[in-house]
Amino acid sequence: MTSSLLVLASSSAYRKELLSRLQLPFTVAVPDLDETPQPGETPSATALRLAREKAAAVAARMPGHIVIGSDQVATLDGAQIGKPGNHANALAQLQTMRGREVIFHTALCVYDGRDNTSQVEDIRTVVKFRDLPDAELDAYLRIEQPYDCAGSAKNEALGIAILERIDSSDPTALTGLPLIALTGMLRKIGVTFFNT
Repeated sequence: MTSSLLVLASSSAYRKELLSRLQLPFTVAVPDLDETPQPGETPSATALRLAREKAAAVAARMPGHIVIGSDQVATLDGAQIGKPGNHANALAQLQTMRGREVIFHTALCVYDGRDNTSQVEDIRTVVKFRDLPDAELDAYLRIEQPYDCAGSAKNEALGIAILERIDSSDPTALTGLPLIALTGMLRKIGVTFFNT
């Protein structure tokens, strides 16, 4: 199978960087969807639905390709936590989450346009935030400005300093694209990673 058929259905620079680690050629296409949760939808269901919809939207424009869709929903006490968008919202998020565990649902969909089949999975990551004072949280936000990240922290950068623990079966899930799950799905449809 030629990996030149791979398409990442995302505008995320984080997901693009993660996928490039696999050293496979791919293109990027933005799905342009409304990501509003549906009434009564669980966080896992929201993430899975959006991952599927992102992959399907791009697959409709690029028939015959293998499309990777992913979405992440952060939750605290069962309530969804969105991207903060600005400093004030990010500080409020971090104040609410300090000393507590936040669950991140990172959903992945691989849609194979060659036979119109798909694989989906939700990778759950539990993150314990440190109980830090407002001044440290504010200083962190001013340095890194993670306003486009659900949970207001970039674990792949300085945000790791405000975290106490990360529990996950897939270390890249928290950054937005679970590569262990993805490589497994791609292998199932014939993508090879090593020339032997």
